[in-house]
Amino acid sequence: MSPRKKEEPRSFEENMARLEEIVSLLERGDAKLADSLALFEEGTRLAALCGGLLDEAEQKVVKLQKGPDGEPVELPFDTEE
Repeated sequence: MSPRKKEEPRSFEENMARLEEIVSLLERGDAKLADSLALFEEGTRLAALCGGLLDEAEQKVVKLQKGPDGEPVELPFDTEE
């Protein structure tokens, strides 16, 4: 038997696509209760994971502005102006 490769984590976009698929399946309403619960649990986990990835990305985003000496300074990205 060959060793099993560790599954690589899915990208944000792949997780969002799966989450959209889950929402569509749940909205149809034709899944059995146990299947709906499993989908709901997976969707909740994916929503939290995607939210965490967005928070992490937001923290990395910076806005460059000129400082008093004319040199650029990094400021946290602010979505409200």
